[in-house]
This record gives sequence, C-alpha cells and structure tokens, in this order.
Amino acid sequence: MELDGAGLTCAQVHEAAYGGARVTIASLDRARAAWATAQEFKGPVYGRSTGVGANRGVLVEERGLDLLRSHVCGAGPLIPPARARAMLVVRLNQLLAGGSGIDPGVLPVLADAINGGFTPPIQTYGAIGTGDLTALSTAALCLLGELPWHHERSPSPPDQPRFPLASGDALPFISSGAATLADAAIACQRLRHLLEAAIDVAAMSFTAVHASAEPLAAAVQEARPHPGQAAVAARLRGLLSQELGTRVQDPYGYRAFAQVHGAAMDALDRATAAIETDLNAATENPLMSGSLAWHNGNFHSAPVSLALDALRTALVQTAQLSAARLANLMDPAYTGRHPFLADRPGASGLLILEYVAQDALADLRHLANPVTTGTAVISLGTEDHAGFATQAARHALRCLEPLEIVLACEHTAATSALHGPTPDRPLTTDLAASRHALTLHPPT
Repeated sequence: MELDGAGLTCAQVHEAAYGGARVTIASLDRARAAWATAQEFKGPVYGRSTGVGANRGVLVEERGLDLLRSHVCGAGPLIPPARARAMLVVRLNQLLAGGSGIDPGVLPVLADAINGGFTPPIQTYGAIGTGDLTALSTAALCLLGELPWHHERSPSPPDQPRFPLASGDALPFISSGAATLADAAIACQRLRHLLEAAIDVAAMSFTAVHASAEPLAAAVQEARPHPGQAAVAARLRGLLSQELGTRVQDPYGYRAFAQVHGAAMDALDRATAAIETDLNAATENPLMSGSLAWHNGNFHSAPVSLALDALRTALVQTAQLSAARLANLMDPAYTGRHPFLADRPGASGLLILEYVAQDALADLRHLANPVTTGTAVISLGTEDHAGFATQAARHALRCLEPLEIVLACEHTAATSALHGPTPDRPLTTDLAASRHALTLHPPT
C-alpha cells in the first residue's frame, strides 16, 4: 500500500489494520518542504518557541520533549494493536501531505514500525476531538525509546524503531486526530459491509412473506431521486423474483425499506467523505505553508463528529425496520405458518429472537445519542470548545455488534420461514451461524 498524503481511503485503513498490508512511501517532497520552511522561522511560533494551550504566550527554549512526556496520561484498557497500527498509518499519511514541519527522517521509521508489527501501547481515554495528544505522545515516546513498543510476535523484539525527535518535532508529531480518524475509518468500512449485507437479509424477508416489489420500481425511485434510496431499491430488485405480492400495502419494513436503508447508506457516504478528507489533510497547528507558519483550527473535528452522529442515528432507523420485519416473520398473517415459525401450535419457535433483537436495538439507540451537543472548556479557557469526534468514532465502533445481532435475528427467522420449521431447541448456534454469514458478506 503506497502512501502519498492524498489518496488514503477508509478501506485502506481497515486493510492496513487487519489485513497485514505493508506500507511504502511515495515521496517525502512535501514533508521536506514544510520542514525547510520551519527551519527559517526566527519569531514566536506556537509549540516550537512558545508553550501550548494557555501557555501560548510563554517563550520557551528546547522544551518540546517535555510536552510529549507531560501528555502521556491515558486511562482505561489498551486499545487493540490493529487500531493502534491504523493510527500510525493515518498519521504517516497526514505527515506526507506536508504542513507539519516535522523532520522528514521520522517518516520512514514510522513505515518500518507499521511493517514490522510495532504499535504503541495506547489507552482508551484521553481525547475530546481536538487532537489525539495522549495517543500520539505515547507513540513519540516509543520512537524516543522512553516507552516500550508492543510487538505482536515477540515480547522483546530486536531492532525496535527509534528516531531522535527534536524539540521542534514534538507538537508537529501530535497535532492530529489520527487515532480518532483511524477508529472512524474502521467503523465506516465495517458498517458498509453490514449495511450491504442487510439488503440481502431484507431480500430473504421479502421472499418469506411474499412482500410486494412494487415500492422498489424504478418509476418510484425516479420520482424522489435520493441516491442511496435508488441504489438500495435497484440492488433489492435484482435479488427478488419478478412476481409481485398480492397485498396492496405492505408494512413499512418492506414498503419503505429503500427509503430508510438508503438514507443510512447516504449518511455512511457522507461520513466516509468527511473522514477521507481528514485522512489526507494537513491538520497541523501551526501549518507550514509557503514561507509562513499559519496558526489555525484545522485540528477541530466538527465535520467528522457531526457526520458520525448522523450516521449512528441512521443505523437505528435501519435496525428498527429489521426488527419490524422480524416481528412480521413471527406472524401467521404474513408467513402462513404457525406463530413464531413454530413446528406445532403452542410451541415457542423463534420467539426468543425478538427479545435478543430488542436488547441489541436498545443498545443501538443509546449509542446514537449525539456527542456534538456537548462541549468542554479547558486550559484556562483558551480551548473553549470540543468536537468529541473521538467519542463519536468510539460509539460507531460499538454500534457494529448490536447492529449485526439485530440483522442476524432477522436472517435466522427468514431462513426458518423459507426452509420450514424445526422443533423447539436452543437457537444459539443458529444465531451464531447467521452472524457468521453476515461477516462473510463481501464489501462493495
């Protein structure tokens, strides 16, 4: 995977994190240009010749490494190595975009760390969407040899990645939301996988209850041309037989599936676009551009946090319709079978799936609460707003499991409706098989 500071995608971040992809560097030219610019400055430059935050007016000399040491104060469990590796990939790509003024010699060392299986020990808590200062400071101290790297294959690996970061490299290295963006990219890629799989599950339910395909017709979509709605309807039309159901009006889980699920796909596309913009952006403060250092707020995560808030809300709506279709599958009026798809009158059949789905759906609703309605004022009032994209991304990752469970409950019931009932028995294995089927769905 070649990184050039311009073309990194959410799918590539996921592949680098979990697929073992090696990274190479296309060119250091933009990083070198920003570094050369930084060497020319004589006056006060935030974080280089001054303190940070409320100490921005205090002139300092060669104290940048203390900034790194003071900012390593995370809390909670360590994040998985794959997510830490994704953070390194994102930060490396951003630094290749230029603008940081960091010594470009550190960039090949970061690539070596990624390819060698080295990740920093990053704890869960420590950021509010204005820069992943704790996580990136931890990585910097690993480069300096002051903290141990985690290694996937050996507790004491030889030749650990090292680089002598200078004082002036400290703020440029940590002035980024790379860990948040890595989590957001992973979440969006996996959610795309699930939302595509959900269309296949819905097709099974459509078939099981003989739902009408009329609401999916091209003429209907052309009358209200939302792109996600049209794409979902077209995909579902292709999965169904051409025979229309006999009911005039099906429940919303069928009749409005394209509208609701399409809106979720649109929200996912918007979130992906916002994230991929920042994956390839110079979010540095100050930004080295031309011959000047530009003090700015590019580190603020409002575009990402707002997009992720909207996405998590959209996930709830699509999961609610999945739960509604599950309820229809339990109803003899729609399936022509015994209640709950049981094999005989009075048996419980698949009733328990509704409990499982509603439990997971409740978690999804809580995870959809917006983070962007809150704020924080810190550093003696100098930093008077926060985007909380870190929490938005973390919640998006947590949405994966309950959404998968809701869809798996529908998948299990639709499979039974299509293939015939079985005697009452534990459904744990059936549900696990459905979850596995969803995770095997090829991403598009």
